[in-house]
Amino acid sequence: MKLLLSLSLVACLLVAQTKAASNLVCFYDSSSYIREGLGKLLNPDLEIALQFCSHLIYGFAGIRGDNYQAYSLNENLDIYKHRFSEVTALKRKYTHLKVLLSVGGDRDLDVEHPNKYIELLEGEKVRQAAFIQSAQSLVKNYGFDGLDLAYQFPRNKPRKVHSEVGMVWKKFKKVFTGDFVVDKDAALHKEQFTSFVRDVKNSLRSDGLLLSLTVLPNVNSTWYFDIPSLNGLVDFVNLAAFDFLTPQRNPEEADYTAPLYGSDVQNRLPHYNADFQVKYWLDQGYPSTRINLGVAAYGNAWKLSADSGLEGTPVVPNTEGPAPEGLQSQKPGLLSWPEICSKLSNPQNQYQKGNDAPLRRVGDPSKRYGVYAYRSIDGAQITEGIWVSYEDPDSASNKAAYVRANNLGGVALFDLSYDDFRGQCTGDKYPILRAIKYRL
Repeated sequence: MKLLLSLSLVACLLVAQTKAASNLVCFYDSSSYIREGLGKLLNPDLEIALQFCSHLIYGFAGIRGDNYQAYSLNENLDIYKHRFSEVTALKRKYTHLKVLLSVGGDRDLDVEHPNKYIELLEGEKVRQAAFIQSAQSLVKNYGFDGLDLAYQFPRNKPRKVHSEVGMVWKKFKKVFTGDFVVDKDAALHKEQFTSFVRDVKNSLRSDGLLLSLTVLPNVNSTWYFDIPSLNGLVDFVNLAAFDFLTPQRNPEEADYTAPLYGSDVQNRLPHYNADFQVKYWLDQGYPSTRINLGVAAYGNAWKLSADSGLEGTPVVPNTEGPAPEGLQSQKPGLLSWPEICSKLSNPQNQYQKGNDAPLRRVGDPSKRYGVYAYRSIDGAQITEGIWVSYEDPDSASNKAAYVRANNLGGVALFDLSYDDFRGQCTGDKYPILRAIKYRL
């Protein structure tokens, strides 16, 4: 009898561990539906991904700067061309799927009201009621299963990876200039955000709707999230633990953009890694099974100069900001996985020379920092240098293994349109998504 009870207990523990890493949250940028060329993601390709995703987060809605109501950032597509309804209708075919509407992200840019997300908090109940009622209506009217808050808080100030001499100078300078303050009212905004989330959750609870929180890159969790209080208010959290350095924020030096673990070499900042971000939320008492680790299906690409050197070993100095945009991503300094894959050595480019020569890939045997690829300027033949830090199926699988080892809820992939949904690289569609699913 004791043996049977022991075996039952072990079985229950194994089942619990298996269920822990069960979330595969897929972000879907609806603007990919109207892109031109190879980046255009239509329903037949979207549906291939849905068999692997537990949640689909549709992006993005925004906040009106004049009345603080939630609204579609592309009403012509989402409402008049019925994209909201078309996507949520896919749940009838993929009955396991939950579809949430995301507000914010990095899409809701408003030159006339750049601080509207903070103003919404400071406006308290009057402004917040307008947002909550309108967001609830969008979610219910179009058949979403809940709301995701990818809230736009002020981002950390970009910082350089200082040398030993640079660190000494920085400490000396701080004596006279003090620390840079991103938000002097951060403590107040943290309190206001908790109250706001509580009211949002209360508006959704009666209909059984979900509420998730996406922590955007370079948003300081210690400033804005009262994590013990958020426990029980949000159903899960997506930690976008990538883009710690980007060509836009750090134009003069290139480094790993989404390392799994920190490094003491070259005085890198201790919080510029996924493990630090996860451990902070765990140390604050947030349940591990409600944390999804964010993985980017794209890479950050810097333009190298003649002074960047030939080795490519990060930290790479004297870079010149974002590399040219790709045909699919159409954004300087950002390359999707298939765009990166096409630049690595393959049968089509292996004999090409000069600026068309393939990038040299450098792997990560330690499984701590990630992979990168580069093509240095060598003077005569190569005049256009590039350095890219990125995720591939192997590194994404490694992060999924980290999720399982730490009993986390799952992985959040940012986003489907940057994975190889056409199977251009190897013939397999969604190789990063598949690698994550297989490991989970």
